[in-house]
This record gives sequence, C-alpha cells and structure tokens, in this order.
Amino acid sequence: MYTPALKTKYKEEIIPALMKDFDYKSIMQVPKLEKIVISQGLGLSIADKKIMEVGEKEMTDIAGQKAVQTISSKDISNFKLRKNMPIGVMTTLRKEKMYEFLERLISVALPRIRDFKGINNKLDGRGNYTLGITEQIIFPEIDIDKVMKIMGLQITFVTSANTDEEAFALLKHFGLPFKHIKN
Repeated sequence: MYTPALKTKYKEEIIPALMKDFDYKSIMQVPKLEKIVISQGLGLSIADKKIMEVGEKEMTDIAGQKAVQTISSKDISNFKLRKNMPIGVMTTLRKEKMYEFLERLISVALPRIRDFKGINNKLDGRGNYTLGITEQIIFPEIDIDKVMKIMGLQITFVTSANTDEEAFALLKHFGLPFKHIKN
C-alpha cells in the first residue's frame, strides 16, 4: 500500500527529533498534524453565480477531493448578502491526502510564488497556523488559460500541539519555508 513520503518522514525523523527537542516521555505527547483546511471566500459570487462554480472546481482540483460551498449565517445589507447564500468554498484534508497536499504545497506550489522569501511565522496561540495565498495559479493543477479571476485562498494547518513553539517546530520539520527571524 502507498504511503506518502511526508508521513514516513514524520514517523522516522520528525517524531524522534521532537522527542529530543522537547523532552517528551512518550510518543503520544509528540504533536501531529491533524488536518489541513483549505478555504476560499467568494463574495463576488453574489453578483456572478459562475464564480462559485469555477471556485468549487478549482478548489476540488487543488485539494484532490470534492470542495463544498459555505453559506452565509446572517443578512448583511451593505454587502447585498442574504442568509443562506453561498459565499465561499472549503475542503478538509486528513490522513494520506493531507500529507500529499502538504508535499505538493512545499515542493511545487510555494516555490512558484513571485519574489518568495518565506512564509510568515505567526501562529494563532493554540498551535495552529494559517497561510494566506494571494493567487490560486501557483498550483500546477490550475490551468492558467481557463482562470476567470485571480483569487486568493487560505490554508489552515491544525496540529495537536499545545503551544505555538511546539507547532512551529513540527511545521518547520515538515519543511515549511518560514522567514528567518532576525535577532
């Protein structure tokens, strides 16, 4: 059976390294990547319904699994928004698909960003990290000729880490290219 390379790397290299770095007594204490949530806000779809269909197809292509529409929870008259209108798409990756997506993100998509100097190293305080991407065309699954509008998306890495420090070490070991901190 096929096992993604990053999953093997996690078991063979990252767990021992983190156990040494943080003095864990058990393998169960080592933080792990639980899921990756990819989401895209498509507020423009209020005016043009085709944007929602295109966004859903692009997100499905990027993630490798079906994306679902997200709907608004309340009315906001300034944005011409009504309750239960579709306003975005999202998908949650777990297990093998999660590791495959992470590998594609690190080795193929992020290096395609113009003037790339690394990603921000600000976590949310609970051991999770959200990466904002301004152009969906950095993913090789997207055909640039068929893109209607360049839109951004958010990728959230949910870890089982208790602190930002542990989560940062975990994501750094996976190979996420964080910006260097100047001391």
